[in-house]
Amino acid sequence: MSVYTTITEDELSQFLTRYDLGTLRSFEGISEGIENTNYFVDTEAGRYVLTIFEQHSFDELPYFLNIMAFMAEHAIPTAHPIADREGNYLNRLHDKPAALVQRLDGCGVEQPNVRQCAVMGETLARFHLAGRDFDGYRANDRDLSWAERTFAEIEPYLDEEDKALLRDELAYQQAQDWAHLPQGVIHADLFTDNALFRGDELAGIIDLYYACNAPWLYDLAVMVNDWARDEENRYDLERVRAIMQAYQQVRPLTELEQAEWPAAQRMAALRFWLSRLKDKVLPREGALTMIKNPDVFRQVLLHHRTEPLPHFA
Repeated sequence: MSVYTTITEDELSQFLTRYDLGTLRSFEGISEGIENTNYFVDTEAGRYVLTIFEQHSFDELPYFLNIMAFMAEHAIPTAHPIADREGNYLNRLHDKPAALVQRLDGCGVEQPNVRQCAVMGETLARFHLAGRDFDGYRANDRDLSWAERTFAEIEPYLDEEDKALLRDELAYQQAQDWAHLPQGVIHADLFTDNALFRGDELAGIIDLYYACNAPWLYDLAVMVNDWARDEENRYDLERVRAIMQAYQQVRPLTELEQAEWPAAQRMAALRFWLSRLKDKVLPREGALTMIKNPDVFRQVLLHHRTEPLPHFA
């Protein structure tokens, strides 16, 4: 949620005239995250988050906003987008796509406890099952083909050790069978900073702007890779067990998913290592820009290559 596009009070006030939200009271840029420009916006009617989309086109964005509304309306706690007077979720600001969503009442958790992990495991399974009734479709734009292209783009900036590791991991992933895994809508970025809690109660899931249609197992691996990891990038098996057992009480893994679970952990680590490497060696300019440490997911990948986490079936 970096700030790449700066806006003035007058520009924001003019933007808000399209909505029935009253006058602007305050706004503040959000520095966390890396993809889009985000502001906290307070008006007479309530508290919101404004997102200005830096990489997505107008044509791509209805999928994300519609899935957010769909999940919120199907008992999955999600930040619901705000419609303007004409019923549109999507508008334009600084000649870029822009949208307002509810600002949820809760806080992120840097080191979640076992109960919070179990809540997230159950919620992710319900998210996956609910998504079966969503009629939109978007291909995963951070899949293996993307990983191969990204590696080719950043390879000249990497040392020989990282190049060798990435080549070997890409070859391993090319040999996996992802096509026959159960698939549907996934969040694709469900890190601890994309869920807000009030104590042990989930207030809501946010930032669905990587959502797509892909194997559910991959989504589960993305979440476990972050939620069950401690500050020194070691894995707490009690938290892993809490997520996996809570998820499987709602949607048990198939035999094929159990077999592919180690590969899913590795693919989820590879995806975020590569994206963070690219942000580091080919950074984009922003007024408030957060570039996350790629070494975290290099360590995660090395861990899973030697000691994959159990699925606790």
